[in-house]
Amino acid sequence: MSATADRGTGPIRIGILSLAHHHAESYLALLPTLPGVQLAGLWDENSTRGRDAAQAHGIPLLATEAQLLAARLDGVVVASVNAEHRRFVELSASAGVHVLCEKPLATRLDDGRAMVDICAAAGVRLMTAFPMRWSPVVAAMAASLRAGTLGDPLVLEGINTGEMPDAHRAWFVDPALSGGGAIADHVVHLIDLYRWLLGQEVEEVYAVANRILHDGFRAVETGGLVSLRFVGGATATIDCSWSKPRSYPTWGGLRLEVTGTNGVIAIDAFGQHLTQYGPREVGIEWPFWGSDPNLAMLSEFVAAIREDREPAITGIDGLRALEVVEAAYRSIEQGVPVRLAMA
Repeated sequence: MSATADRGTGPIRIGILSLAHHHAESYLALLPTLPGVQLAGLWDENSTRGRDAAQAHGIPLLATEAQLLAARLDGVVVASVNAEHRRFVELSASAGVHVLCEKPLATRLDDGRAMVDICAAAGVRLMTAFPMRWSPVVAAMAASLRAGTLGDPLVLEGINTGEMPDAHRAWFVDPALSGGGAIADHVVHLIDLYRWLLGQEVEEVYAVANRILHDGFRAVETGGLVSLRFVGGATATIDCSWSKPRSYPTWGGLRLEVTGTNGVIAIDAFGQHLTQYGPREVGIEWPFWGSDPNLAMLSEFVAAIREDREPAITGIDGLRALEVVEAAYRSIEQGVPVRLAMA
């Protein structure tokens, strides 16, 4: 029996567990727009931030995590600091509440494995927040690959760069809370896309990183390049650097190029924007007008709950991405390629 089998046919009730991740702000705005969804409440470790968000969205602020999870929830979005993902996922699984967990799945591989196992044992769905599979241009690339238009894929070159995210939340640059810097923050999205596009697992990882960006900041790596080999023979790279200046018009972006035996296809996932010139203190802005992958991701989470099925992106997908991140850090430490045990 599913965790929500006894909750009738009413609206799907979703809660937000922590607002520590800035993506929680968009989830709060998007969830109420989905048909048949009720944003049932939130809990946040920062009482002032939680109160302000609850008042702005007209939803209850619960005093404890347990009270939120007991509020007849069908699902919960975990948007805490990375190091707290396991604790909140375990609490949710114990309450029989399905989970959409922010990326990366965890800061340690052992925690990620435990999260997957605990949710499976409890009979709840665990989804990892990888929205980019729902980008229209990524979907078009996937269709071309599966139709054989490019022939056999040989090389994938991905760029997921951005500004240093401490401008949004300071904990992103605290390794005890984030699990690392640019590699932990940005590698996972492209790993998920590579695995999905190729239908293959990563076999070998080689990575380099530095801390030369952003005026001598040294707490975590600010620049990185990860090279990969897949079991089918394709190779790939990921530039995951926090290389954008504070004055850049947007937080960052994601671009990807695939070279196959019959051709090349390249995409810019956030290329659908306007260029807006404001006063000198505002500068240039890029208002985005394309479809929102986060909305499609949340819709899939809700559909998986309603239809009592696995979501399109599971905890296993998050775990596979985390395995690559951990291998990248070992490669940086050892200075050699690291072969993944799962290969």
